[in-house]
Amino acid sequence: MAEYGALEQCLREGFIDYTIEADQRYVPKILTNNQEKKRKVLDTILSQLYVCDSFLFSVAFLTKSGIACLKDALIENRQAVGKILASQYLNFTEPDALRELLKFPNVELRMVTEERAFHAKGYLFHRAQAGPENYTMVIGSSNMTANALTHNQEWNVFFTSAENGALIRQTQEEFQALWDAAEVVDEAWIDAYQAIYKRQNSRKQGLYLPFHKIQPNAMQKAALAGIQGLRDRGEDRGLLISATGTGKTYLSAFDVMKLRPRRFLFVVHRELIVKSARDSYVKVGVNPADTGLLTGHAKDVDKPYLFATIQTLARDEILHSFAPDAFDYIVMDEVHHGGAATYQKVLDYFTPQFLLGMTATPERSDDFDIYALFHHQIAYEIRLHDALAENMLVPFHYHGVCEITVNGEVLDDNSDFSALTCEERVRHILYYADLYGSDTDRVKGLVFCRSVDEARTLAAAFRAHGRRALALTGASSEGERQAAIDHLEADADQDRDYLDYIFTCDIFNEGVDIPQVNQVIMLRPTTSAIVFVQQLGRGLRKYPYKRYLEVLDFIGNYENNFLLPIALFGDRTYDKDFVRTLMQTNFLPGPTSVHFDDIAKERIYAAIDKKRSLADLDDLKNAYRDMACRLGRQPMMMDFVRFGDKDPMLFIAKKDSFYAFSQYMEPSPSTLNDAHRAVLKMMSLELANGKRIEEILILRHLLAEPSWSTADLAAETERLYGFLPSTETMNHAARLLTLQFFVKTAQQKYGGMPLISFEQHTYATTPYFEALKENAEFTAYVDDILDYGTYRFETLYVQDHPEIVGGFVRYGRYSRKDVSRILNYETNREGTLNGYQIVGDTCPIFVTYEKADDISANTMYEDQFISPQEFSWMTRSRVRLSSPQIPAIQDRHRRKLLFVKKSDAEGSNFYYIGDLKVLGDPVETTIANDAGVQLPIVNFRFIIDKPVEEKLYAYLCE
Repeated sequence: MAEYGALEQCLREGFIDYTIEADQRYVPKILTNNQEKKRKVLDTILSQLYVCDSFLFSVAFLTKSGIACLKDALIENRQAVGKILASQYLNFTEPDALRELLKFPNVELRMVTEERAFHAKGYLFHRAQAGPENYTMVIGSSNMTANALTHNQEWNVFFTSAENGALIRQTQEEFQALWDAAEVVDEAWIDAYQAIYKRQNSRKQGLYLPFHKIQPNAMQKAALAGIQGLRDRGEDRGLLISATGTGKTYLSAFDVMKLRPRRFLFVVHRELIVKSARDSYVKVGVNPADTGLLTGHAKDVDKPYLFATIQTLARDEILHSFAPDAFDYIVMDEVHHGGAATYQKVLDYFTPQFLLGMTATPERSDDFDIYALFHHQIAYEIRLHDALAENMLVPFHYHGVCEITVNGEVLDDNSDFSALTCEERVRHILYYADLYGSDTDRVKGLVFCRSVDEARTLAAAFRAHGRRALALTGASSEGERQAAIDHLEADADQDRDYLDYIFTCDIFNEGVDIPQVNQVIMLRPTTSAIVFVQQLGRGLRKYPYKRYLEVLDFIGNYENNFLLPIALFGDRTYDKDFVRTLMQTNFLPGPTSVHFDDIAKERIYAAIDKKRSLADLDDLKNAYRDMACRLGRQPMMMDFVRFGDKDPMLFIAKKDSFYAFSQYMEPSPSTLNDAHRAVLKMMSLELANGKRIEEILILRHLLAEPSWSTADLAAETERLYGFLPSTETMNHAARLLTLQFFVKTAQQKYGGMPLISFEQHTYATTPYFEALKENAEFTAYVDDILDYGTYRFETLYVQDHPEIVGGFVRYGRYSRKDVSRILNYETNREGTLNGYQIVGDTCPIFVTYEKADDISANTMYEDQFISPQEFSWMTRSRVRLSSPQIPAIQDRHRRKLLFVKKSDAEGSNFYYIGDLKVLGDPVETTIANDAGVQLPIVNFRFIIDKPVEEKLYAYLCE
């Protein structure tokens, strides 16, 4: 039974003693959905489904949204043989969900139809090559519905078993008995069941038909408070920034209903949405008789609540028929067009008591300052990921699918038109469009193409394959666009001209409302994260009985593929390593999911690797200008934290300090001298990253008072963060602020003068720093650096990774310089910390998991994870068991720390994995050099103090 020792250890930890150290992959655990901790029951089920050889699922209810969450895994692991047992209990299971499962020939499907309630939920997986622990099971409360797997408060137990375990055997026997008594599901069975389901569902829907008044949601309430706050401060205009589909129009209607203006004007960019805007106001409570339209086809100018298109309103005879103060309240929708002559004309003419501008994208590239137009008064901001978290949008399932190869070439940014429209590509697109489908049996799709000609040609190709498709272009009239939208949203049995797809090239990025869209197809390279989110947003608007959106993105060898994870996950760091990690962790709130197939994923990784920096200088210059426009003043780093889409560290990386970047962007007379600039450079490069908090706390207090003690520092750190810094750390913080930690060249770069003195456990400012502090501009920038460093420590390290181990946040990312600092080395050793080094009572070990092809053979060490808690590591070559470093590494009193990065393409930062203990005795072996000569080397096996988090482990080992 020795082979079951590891499993027995896991069971002991799970059921007898939680302090036992066991392989966490097999320890029994509770699975819950927890948005704050970024946990979903679905994650565990998917991780098992991707690798299993067979599975048995028993659930009371099946919904199409639940199948959508599992579909990518079912597609990728088609060799797995599965049986799914569901129930007709309460006729809740959806017929369309059953039809989806019939698409998979490797999955058998049966239904329990007996009258007694069937409410069992269990997911059993078998993996033949997993060793003794070859069965895993999830059993508890989660049905196969999207909410149960991702959002609801659910309790499920996950455990591992050997094949002869009694619990697994009992489960299999119970499942088999139910399976044998259940009915086989085929198309004929589903047809018969669907009639029952429709009858019952129509009765259920009737129960929910009574009218209920539309009320603002939580984020809309906060936005309304923001708008009122502007008015309370005496402002007469404000800007609302809100993601597409988040209910901007309803929000403005709530505010208008609150104020009850005598006369009100709502201005839109296109006639397509003016009627829907009026309908929204009526639903909120505006009397329909008080509303009127002012368009090319209607002139209800006497109505107190007027909904107008900008084109009609701006005509001289129309505009001047109103007095400048005719309207008490004006709402301007899609106000990022505010720089256009028509908008300027209208805005310059009217003098309302309050003007509200609304847009999803104030960041425009036409050099017009939308923020200034609204006096830099931002009422509120709702971005896409906030809206998803607050359930303001429908969830989406994004599928990154590889583009095809045409004539031996993968489609790229410069592909010929013939390749983009060839029959092979059309069949490829249709295959995936049909495979993923939509939330109903009727697809209502938008397809975004890279050119007008491509849109027209592909629409024709879709029609040739029996799809009802139409292309719209910038030349299409308002009437043509509205007719196409009506045909797309119409019921197929009520409109002989109904459409399945509308193809377009960018015209539907904004200013159009098609809430019934349930499939979006991207057939163009992503060149802008903003445009990507706009196009994605076309399908995210909620609609009755709409459950989710399917998104298909066909990924070729595009230069800007790296923008996809940035856009999808709302990343602001533009850090290559972090963006790679996002590809693996891919957490989004609720039932929303993101999946890239293996080839598409490799293409994105290749695009990341090719870019020297994901945010080039032009990107940062534009971001800086946008922020300056938004604020109406010179921005600081914390402004980007609050409002920006770029991490301030990007500006520091370009110019060594944010002050220097500001001077680069806005050269102006400055009161700072070379000494000020040198100190700001030091603080920016060494403290702003937030890797250690002690220096920041010291400087924060020394800005306000001349001295501060280590006892004060210890008390403050414990009060704020719950840990006590060591004496060595508090002493070492002084070495950094006196510049003693740095090599001579760095000391000179940083001004060569200590900022503090440190004697008898007391930090005090030096006369040099006291003189620098007299400059208000300097202290403003210092405050900004310290605020930003604190923010990074508290959010990126403490909040996201709350476990601090001897100064390091587990899974935080650290350079060799950071490690030298946090381990309190007298001087920066980054130049010599290659591989590993024994320094005092520490031995940091740095591992690049994927070795570069061009390194010498005798450094191609076989360092690898044996499991999430066990690591095999090789010393340098030419080391024997008799070498003095071997007992030094074995010394259990010497701290050994493991830092790992996936490849050199990730830059200089390594993940802190944990502290290590030597497992067993080291083994001397050999490694060949470039000449084939065998050199001695020693292999250690370590136990990591805590198993590596599942998704990071998968990313590193992938």
